[in-house]
Amino acid sequence: MRRRGLMRLRSGELIALAGAACLIAGMLLPAYDRAGGGSLSLWATFGPAAAFVMLAGVGAIAVAASAIFERSSAVPIATAVWATWGAIAGVIAAIVRVLERPTGAGGVAAGGWLLLAGALLCLVGCWGAMRDERTDAYEPPTVAPKPPPTPGGAASSDAGAPR
Repeated sequence: MRRRGLMRLRSGELIALAGAACLIAGMLLPAYDRAGGGSLSLWATFGPAAAFVMLAGVGAIAVAASAIFERSSAVPIATAVWATWGAIAGVIAAIVRVLERPTGAGGVAAGGWLLLAGALLCLVGCWGAMRDERTDAYEPPTVAPKPPPTPGGAASSDAGAPR
């Protein structure tokens, strides 16, 4: 029986999707607390690190989408390879965002920690999608059977003929 749609997702793709959900939540919540009160979001402190974190989320979503919509395992594996590199960059960027706070930030808020957790989940999920080689998620190819050879048929009459 062929698995369809979301049922084709394996553990690696599901972990990557959970990481992408954490990244989306982290982008919407405050990332830093201000020293004088209030908060700063990812969008108020946007920079290259934020772009790399978003790259990790886009890669995780691409891994899951390729596993759902592709018929063979080649495209999902290739997508997982490239998304793993994006997730590595996203983890490094999230660590930098947690350790190096922008001017005026007093501490890391829930959004900052969710960005770090999401980037880590994206990395683990993409890595897991790349190494999970179960074939039960994909339909095996169907090959039309060849007819059996006929006794004394055409194959035996030209056995000695040059090709």
